Amino acid sequence: MTNVRYTLVSDGSSDRVLLPVLTWLLECHCRDSAIQPQWADLRGLKKPPTTLARKLTCSTELYPCDLLFVHRDAESSNPEVRMNEIREALAASSVPCPSIFVVPIRMSEAWLLLDESAIRTAVGRPTGQTRLQLPRFDQVENLPDPKEVLFQALRDASGYAGRRLKNLRERELRYRVAELIDDFSKLRRLSAFQRLEADLVLRLRELGWVS
Repeated sequence: MTNVRYTLVSDGSSDRVLLPVLTWLLECHCRDSAIQPQWADLRGLKKPPTTLARKLTCSTELYPCDLLFVHRDAESSNPEVRMNEIREALAASSVPCPSIFVVPIRMSEAWLLLDESAIRTAVGRPTGQTRLQLPRFDQVENLPDPKEVLFQALRDASGYAGRRLKNLRERELRYRVAELIDDFSKLRRLSAFQRLEADLVLRLRELGWVS
């Protein structure tokens, strides 16, 4: 069995929720490999990089890898704008390994809205019956604020009120939601994920890791 070590460079620390998604995707295509995920945490540096190009270089120096995933949320921009920003940064950096773009249409949290069971389990109410205001999956990429939709679903699923609700740590619970989802195949219906998977497969074929 071979090892595939990848590093995720993300917009912010919250976007490490993408690690279970990327690990699942690699496991789908590299079935005989052990996937080793890393998130490039540069927050402890005395002088954190201020440009994306420097961030990419620094990340691969501190977190050596076989594949580099570069994340930017499209938010209100055309995804192609974000991808061009990544291309320009890569051209100005010294990244020694193949790179794959991860550009959700809005925010990373949108990709966690596919599994109601994971949301309920994350707050300790796996059999809860409270109705959650989750969007139809074909609407996920059009949500203006998927993070707030996820946080509200966590609050509703908890069944808490008053102080207990106020103390609910939605920002931390989103990582638990990501960890609890064991099948991300529904994401293949989303344009941004389709683009990600196609790009990844192309890189894997170039490396000779898949036929």
